[in-house]
Amino acid sequence: MSNPSHQFDRKTARLLDDLLAFDSGGFAAPQPDRLDLQTPTKLFGVPLVNADLEGAAKAIVARAARRERSIIHFLNAHCVNMLKTRPDYGRALAVADAVLPDGSGLALAGRLAGRSFQANLNGTDLFPHLCAHAAEEEQSIFLLGGAKGIAETVNRNMSKAYPGLQIVGCASGYFSDQEEAALIDRINASGASILLVGMGVPLQEIWIARNRAKLTVPVIMGVGGLFDYYSNNIPRAPLALRKIGMEWGWRLMQEPRRLGRRYLIGNPVFVGHALAHAWAVRDVSDRIRAASKRGFDVLMSSLAIICLMPLLTMIALLIKLEDRGPIFFRQLRIGAKGKPFSMWKFRSMAADAEQRRLALLAQSDRDAICFKMKRDPRITKVGAVLRRFSLDELPQIFNILKGEMSIVGPRPALPQEVITYNERSRNRLKGVPGLTCTWQVSGRADIPFDDQVELDIRYLENPSLREDLKLIAKTLPAVVSGKGAY
Repeated sequence: MSNPSHQFDRKTARLLDDLLAFDSGGFAAPQPDRLDLQTPTKLFGVPLVNADLEGAAKAIVARAARRERSIIHFLNAHCVNMLKTRPDYGRALAVADAVLPDGSGLALAGRLAGRSFQANLNGTDLFPHLCAHAAEEEQSIFLLGGAKGIAETVNRNMSKAYPGLQIVGCASGYFSDQEEAALIDRINASGASILLVGMGVPLQEIWIARNRAKLTVPVIMGVGGLFDYYSNNIPRAPLALRKIGMEWGWRLMQEPRRLGRRYLIGNPVFVGHALAHAWAVRDVSDRIRAASKRGFDVLMSSLAIICLMPLLTMIALLIKLEDRGPIFFRQLRIGAKGKPFSMWKFRSMAADAEQRRLALLAQSDRDAICFKMKRDPRITKVGAVLRRFSLDELPQIFNILKGEMSIVGPRPALPQEVITYNERSRNRLKGVPGLTCTWQVSGRADIPFDDQVELDIRYLENPSLREDLKLIAKTLPAVVSGKGAY
């Protein structure tokens, strides 16, 4: 008969949200030990312990001896599939103090993602080490899980194999809601310092999270089908199969009806999750997008230089003829990741414009750091026309060709702007600055400075070639309209 207490509704799922900061029951938090001596390896958003079997078992028993609160779970390929479909399982797993990597599937996912962990800490291999150290340190164990009589058989087998091991209680994993309170009282009365819960994923994790505050056992572990192996109910795979990561194949042969769907369908699904995870953590999609964007920039800027060379030459000549001053204006700007570069423009102001700027600061039409005047007396006649149609920006094509800028991106910031940025505004520097951007096709200088920054950040947070093409298409009408151009 199925266990009614294992059926969890939406109400239980909502309750689990509150358990993320669950009552520790008066136990101290775990001290640093072998379970967190090395930096955890993060896969699928879960930090996995880096330790060997002996070290992990010793640390778990030591936590029990010190009566430090610890929820310890395992993560394997089946668990990852569950994470994708059971948010209640994810919430329950989040309260764990340590998650141990279990099985060849996790090793495969790690290799795909360019990450690794020290050892396969599956429960079946870990259990003998745990029993040995528990016997040595006189730490008692309670076994909860499996069909009727399974836990008792495990007790006899392990007590015989490890003299001095104290298994102070056994209970089946099949019990009703009405029996649960009495079961918890029995576990607490046993005085056990380690509780092994073998109900299967995700039922055991959810049960532990739901009842953690009621249990006085310091260390609780979800161990899945562990008891079946150590009751001799199911034989383990030969060592040769285990070494090549094919223990799952042996298990499938033992229980084809129960495990067929889990392995024959679940394994390919897991591989898909592993590939998607590797794609994300290795930033493959971001690198492809960046390479495509750079290729597009090089192609378009090269074509623009060739096609616009007559126009560029004519503008240069007009600027020179007007006042004999320099053709180009070079200004220090801040690019991607805060790297400074020289941005080029056609000069649109008098040659002494920078010297006259200080006297005009009070007349700025901009409500923030960036100085702008609609009727700036420093602008030359040729410069006014260039600015009206944004032709003064054309030399930035060479910045694009060099890789300092992109066709589309946040406008390159001035150093005096950057030093005023708050934490949110600094996100504007995460991308390569562009010749055109969202706010330039939406009103240009008429848009308040803070709003310009926010539009640039939003663009960087949602990059896409489609959005770039839309902004490029909007740029010419925006230039022709002249809205906000001064």
